[in-house]
This record gives sequence, structure tokens and C-alpha cells, in this order.
Amino acid sequence: MGDAHGTSGTRDASGRPATVRVTAIASLTPLGELDADPFLVDFRSQQAMCARWAAERGYVVTRELLVRGLRPDHCALWADVEAGLVDLFVAPSRRVLERALTSVEEFIAECARRGVRVETVGRAEPPHDAQTQARVHRRLSRPTAGHDGR
Repeated sequence: MGDAHGTSGTRDASGRPATVRVTAIASLTPLGELDADPFLVDFRSQQAMCARWAAERGYVVTRELLVRGLRPDHCALWADVEAGLVDLFVAPSRRVLERALTSVEEFIAECARRGVRVETVGRAEPPHDAQTQARVHRRLSRPTAGHDGR
């Protein structure tokens, strides 16, 4: 697991490098943990990190998973892989994977078995000051009032 560069060795019908399709994994962390760990609660920041990472490499995020304590064999992880729609999983950090999955080691082993890469963005988490935390709190505490958080 680590930072990967370049495109995969696969080619499309015209011989050009095929687009690498990415599933971004973000951690679903309760709002009650906002003060203690704002980055893990702010799943949009996690997704944005993954999207930037993919875009910098010419990859395309085709799916975003927002999970907590998911088993490495759960069908939500593998349905798109089995359908041939995903080439790579990315998460902002190992820490996010540890919260999102019940076993990072088992997940990495399953990715290797299935021939799917798993990477981490490998950058510092964005800072979350009081203003940022307040925005995250507002966004996450109002979805039932018809507010979609945008």
C-alpha cells in the first residue's frame, strides 16, 4: 500500500492507456466525535482528498464509499470489482481505512488476491479550526430538515 504513479498497464481498444477507475473509501464517524477527531467526521474532506489524488493522476473516481467497521469481505466493497468497474481503492490515510474497515490487513490481502490496487493519498490531513468544525456540524446535523449539506 502506498502512493502509486502512472497509469495501469491495461490499454483500451485503440491502444491508449485505459482510464483507471477508482473507488474512494471514507470513514463514517459519528458527529459526537467532531471535537476529538474532526477529519474523521468530515467525510467530505476525505472524499475531496481522494478526488484530488485521482485527478492528479488522470484517474476517475467512479464510486465513493462511506463506511465504518465494514468487513473486508462485504459485497459493498467487491460488487464493482466483480463487475469490472473498479481498478483501485484509495483512502486518505491508513487511519481512515482502520476506521472504515474491521481489518485493513485482510482487506489488503483480498485486494491482492483479486488483483486490485489499494492506495493511500499520503498527504497531511487538512486543518480543522473552530469555523470549519462549525460548518461540518451544521452540515451533518441538518439533513433530516431537508438540508442536503451543500
